[in-house]
Amino acid sequence: MTEKIQEPLTPDVKLVAKCGLYCGSCRSYLKGKCPGCANNEKASWCEVRKCNLEHQYNSCADCTLMPLEECKKYNAFIAKAFGFIFNSDRAACIRRIREIGPASFALEMAVNRQQTIRRR
Repeated sequence: MTEKIQEPLTPDVKLVAKCGLYCGSCRSYLKGKCPGCANNEKASWCEVRKCNLEHQYNSCADCTLMPLEECKKYNAFIAKAFGFIFNSDRAACIRRIREIGPASFALEMAVNRQQTIRRR
């Protein structure tokens, strides 16, 4: 059986979602079924995206209004459900973006072909 070789993903800081996910490694994005967070005008339901756009943040990593753990928009029911279903630790993604910057985060996620940091 031959091993399937995957082409490397090109890191793109514009594909870091407002909530800290990395759209550039998402299957829906890669298949052309989703434009990614930044260009997804249909995502008007997303309070995190709305808040970031209102404050002109690239992502929640730029927010200084309150600790992430206290943000009702970031920790809404739909966000918790998404995190559970996809085993995603979005808060860890935001901490990582703050630690290494969005460009390095995009590179790290693209190299590892990860959309999120997994919950432990």
